[in-house]
Amino acid sequence: MINTVSVLKQAVYGGLVALTASVFMADARANSVLPDMTAILREQRVESASVAVIRNGQIVSTKAWGMAGSNRAATVATPYNLASLTKPLTAEVILRLASAGKLSLDEPMERYWSDPDLAGDPRRMKLTVRMALSHRTGLPNWRGAKGLAFEHDPGTTTGYSGEGYQYATRYAEHRTGQSFETLAGRWLFAPAHMRASGYVSAQGETVPIAVPYDDAGKPLPVERVTRYNAADLAHATARDYARFLIDARNDRGLVASLAAERRKSQADLTPEICAGSKAASCPPWTGFGLGWQLLGFRDGTTMLHTGKDAGAFTFAAIDRASGDGIVILTNSDNGWRVILPILERTGSDPKLIAFLRGQMN
Repeated sequence: MINTVSVLKQAVYGGLVALTASVFMADARANSVLPDMTAILREQRVESASVAVIRNGQIVSTKAWGMAGSNRAATVATPYNLASLTKPLTAEVILRLASAGKLSLDEPMERYWSDPDLAGDPRRMKLTVRMALSHRTGLPNWRGAKGLAFEHDPGTTTGYSGEGYQYATRYAEHRTGQSFETLAGRWLFAPAHMRASGYVSAQGETVPIAVPYDDAGKPLPVERVTRYNAADLAHATARDYARFLIDARNDRGLVASLAAERRKSQADLTPEICAGSKAASCPPWTGFGLGWQLLGFRDGTTMLHTGKDAGAFTFAAIDRASGDGIVILTNSDNGWRVILPILERTGSDPKLIAFLRGQMN
């Protein structure tokens, strides 16, 4: 798991080929058939990729290439470890619960639950769901050997935190009296017909998950997930995640006030990302929203998230105005190497591609 901003920088610092085929981009937009990515995967030493392309709020094409394991070809039915693409799923469940009046974004979570490690720290009483979903809890990404402790005062600093997401789901469980896996099934997976997706290995499993590979092409162990993690390790197919992405873009299940909150930056990242030479390709603003990084371009906002675990790299983005988007799932440490080539060859948003490339400057 890694900060979305860091992943974006890594994805363009790694020597990706510069692609300037604008005519090909236009053809790709007009053609719903995905071009063959086999050669790209081979060149970049990526075992497999599964892609779903969205145009005007509809899935127009899905395809998979490469190997999902020993003697097992990847298919569109193969689920992948989502890594930190888990976080938007978790945020969606919580936002829908808030829309239904089951919990609140802004009440202190301490009224219903607080982590025992923070029992002696009065700052725990300031923690809210809004802070958790926008990475402003002041908590670390993950607790250390000595337990959980604040790195900063809540609400004062932006810091990527899986612990914050875990905190929010524990609050949701205690607030509603239901397990988070039950809540996720009721409020997200069932409505979106995400039958091949879930937080734990047994939930919705129909096909073995893609085996992870390191940067040398060596297979890594597949650990069975028996307890949900709010920030990592959920699994899905590219098509399933694209269904969710479309629903998120359309604000399905959200009341108007919360839909408006989702469109806002809750934590400004513009100074960090768009300083100096990077400013030329940056949107006017960018920040963490509620579950997503938001890129505020002049003609609309793009919702973006990435994920990185050992043997996995994942990417999802959608333009809220046009409804054009993409989901890219890989099972390799080298997966970040194919993100820009795939975006280019699928005719994806030129503004997004320029932004990612601009992070190299």
